[in-house]
Amino acid sequence: MRSRFPLFALFGALSVLTVSACGQGAAGQERIPVADDGDGPAPSSSAPATDGHVDPCTLLDPKDRSTAGLNVPGVPKEINGARACDWTVPATFGVTITVDERNGLADLEIARKTATKTKVGDRQALKVADKKAADGTCAVLLGLGEKASVQIDVSNTNFTDTPLACERAVKVAGLAEPKLP
Repeated sequence: MRSRFPLFALFGALSVLTVSACGQGAAGQERIPVADDGDGPAPSSSAPATDGHVDPCTLLDPKDRSTAGLNVPGVPKEINGARACDWTVPATFGVTITVDERNGLADLEIARKTATKTKVGDRQALKVADKKAADGTCAVLLGLGEKASVQIDVSNTNFTDTPLACERAVKVAGLAEPKLP
């Protein structure tokens, strides 16, 4: 039985923006395989899984935060048993980075219509956004070995401009990726 680690959902009240890397996928959604049917290399089975030492709050140093437009320190939290870190810029946007040591990209269940296969650095990744919902949220999911992943979720405070949320998520993923094992 595959584990279900939800990806992201709409978040609480606008006055208390908390970007979350969890939200249960709808029943019947298809799993998106990471391999690109010959267009690119499949994820390596020799890629290291995390060993419990990846602190999501250390994946963005002060220079990275400045580059990403985050002028606040990260706040550690836990999401469904996974370590996470939140950065919330009041009245603008928030970012959550979650390190999931139980689920690789192939284990995550997402709606096929919302995901695009991509690469960040040399890693297989998925960019997830529901363009029809236009809810100002986007996620980039990075493979971290076969049984682990890092999820970067972005939400704009006004819940509009999904392309901007994706631009921010891709930028943060590019900044965090070189620091991953």
